[in-house]
Amino acid sequence: MTESSEDREARLRAEVEDAPAISADTYRGISRRSFLTAGAAVAGGMLGFYGLQKRPEIDNIPDITRRAHQLNERIWSATFREGHLAPTFAPSESSILRVNGRIGIRSEIDLDSWSLEVQAPDGSLIGTHTLAEIQALPKHEMIIEHKCVEGWSQITTWAGARFSDLQSWYPEHADTAYIAMETPGGDYYVGNDRATMDHPQTLLVYEMVGEPLDQEHGAPLRLATPLKYGIKQLKRIGVIRFTDEPPADYWAERGYDYYAAL
Repeated sequence: MTESSEDREARLRAEVEDAPAISADTYRGISRRSFLTAGAAVAGGMLGFYGLQKRPEIDNIPDITRRAHQLNERIWSATFREGHLAPTFAPSESSILRVNGRIGIRSEIDLDSWSLEVQAPDGSLIGTHTLAEIQALPKHEMIIEHKCVEGWSQITTWAGARFSDLQSWYPEHADTAYIAMETPGGDYYVGNDRATMDHPQTLLVYEMVGEPLDQEHGAPLRLATPLKYGIKQLKRIGVIRFTDEPPADYWAERGYDYYAAL
């Protein structure tokens, strides 16, 4: 039977009257303790924050934060499984990737005059390649999940050449520990570890969802891999450099994790 509004009001009044009561002094004591506890938590947080800001810096962030990033890299490096493939998805789940990040590609370029420069560890030029040369390498397609450090992800389809196939043109540098990449002009730059770059799902991409890349997505050539966050997947590659030292990395210099693994 549905309770009438009068019956409900009477029931609630009775529940209030039957509820245990505390004295005003007890209530004031509880409130005071709650206030002091909250105040201590806020003060502790502020002291911790200011103490962190006064720590010596490593690569532009407090040393304790940078060491946490480095510990993360050691753990990921130790658990990396060579040949392990990231999940792939059905074409029906794929879509054009949202545009995010324009550093180094804010202005359009003449795609016909673009070329890729390849450099030795000392920065000397050891090769230049046109898009047609990259497209002559075996073509691979993958439907993977692209993940951003901002917290969003999206499934999309990439097609291009494996970096390892381009590497075969430069066997004398096949054992360097890192690969540096820069946009034309060097406004954006990343460094990736050798294991990531040699992975079969790391591509030099020139197509997305069956169409040539547009300039907002990094035409004519960009990096794509399911092993790293988007901040490591350079758009509009202008320079590739082999190196044994960790190369400069745009977002690592601004406090992010250098490894940025998934």
